[in-house]
Amino acid sequence: PPPPPRSGGARSAPLIPAPLPTGPVAAAAARLFSGAGGEAEAEGPGRDTAMLRHLLLKLRATGPVTVAEYMREALTNPGQGYYTRRGDIGESGDFVTSPEISQIFGELIGIWYISEWIAMGKPKAFQLVELGPGRGTLTDDILRVFKQLASLLSKCDVSIHLVEVSPKFSEIQALMLTGGKVQSNPEDESAYMKGVSKTGIPVFWYRDVQDVPPGFSFYLAHEFFDALPIHKFQRTEKGWREVLVDIDPEVPDQLRFVLSPSSTPATENFIQSEETRDHVEVCPEAGVIIQRLACRIEKDGGAALVADYGHDGTKTDTFRGFRNHKLHDVLRAPGTADLTADVDFSYLRKMTQGRTATLGPIKQREFLKNMGIDLRLQVLLQNSDDTATREQLLHSYDMLMNPKKMGDCFHFFALLPHHRLVQPERKHKPESKSPLLPVAGFGELLLQ
Repeated sequence: PPPPPRSGGARSAPLIPAPLPTGPVAAAAARLFSGAGGEAEAEGPGRDTAMLRHLLLKLRATGPVTVAEYMREALTNPGQGYYTRRGDIGESGDFVTSPEISQIFGELIGIWYISEWIAMGKPKAFQLVELGPGRGTLTDDILRVFKQLASLLSKCDVSIHLVEVSPKFSEIQALMLTGGKVQSNPEDESAYMKGVSKTGIPVFWYRDVQDVPPGFSFYLAHEFFDALPIHKFQRTEKGWREVLVDIDPEVPDQLRFVLSPSSTPATENFIQSEETRDHVEVCPEAGVIIQRLACRIEKDGGAALVADYGHDGTKTDTFRGFRNHKLHDVLRAPGTADLTADVDFSYLRKMTQGRTATLGPIKQREFLKNMGIDLRLQVLLQNSDDTATREQLLHSYDMLMNPKKMGDCFHFFALLPHHRLVQPERKHKPESKSPLLPVAGFGELLLQ
């Protein structure tokens, strides 16, 4: 069976290797960060210390850094970042994602895009843009659906656009999708690599979503927003303070969390006046990306589907690390573990600034049920002869749908043009309104 997913509310054992400065504020922060969880795994002597050494030098020179800066260094530093150097998905890696668990997941998402393409009047072309495509498994499953429905898409010009910063992952994606037949740095292209999928569809790679050409596009962000850098804030008697990462003075080669002595630019800009929580995580980068997607959908048409674990503005401390499928202390051996925080969907909704309509978040098990996962499972079970395959299918289904596994902690959230959900007023022939098609997944899909 596949290893456990990168999800759930548990957190790594004490997130503060050393106590914060004393006082009521410190006591509150210490309580906040010392939640129970899995034990952090032991590190071998001198193992994976390059990133730690880099950070210690930086902290000695500049003083404490924000959690966002710490995450950015640990995950995407060009020399020693987790995603650029080591990050891996699946049984051999540090976490596993839904597409690795079951082909059904990607197939149903492929059907969602086809369904929206039909509902939007079957435009003559669409770009499928995936942000942070991992190993390319999800796009591969979606392409298989597009191939099966080739007669439906025969007059549509489909292209795949992958936004990927990791050279390692882009190689893995190229191998999976094109068999490795790619051209690097194509001339006259904003893409850094291009190829043709095994099913004959052009595939392009970019480092930033802004590099993707304009045009009617369907966007996909599966477990993408959770890895973007977050700022952490704590409410104190003196107002909001930002949580920072610093060197532990008592253990000079270890890191600890501290609170900023006064407000920071981030506390001034990112805390909403109506905030009721005492601890808040904000991901400004996610806000910027959602704004860009909303602007593009408003201008060029299309839709965006976000699938991630998260909450609707209710949770507080969700920052955690994963290594070898176990919870890992976020401040230990930076650069060797995946760092992640739950997505705040209420913040994403706010950052669309009304440019698009939004749907969700809806629990993964509800979305997949609405998409017809039960019917698809029955078909696959009927078509499989051997017991091992059937057991694997049932195990995968349980992993995706069980409320205690991925069913309840993963959510789906969509951005759609307003006209997709609101019937335009027709002055001359009000009786000629055609009924709006329901958005698949967010309501029951009526199978004709």
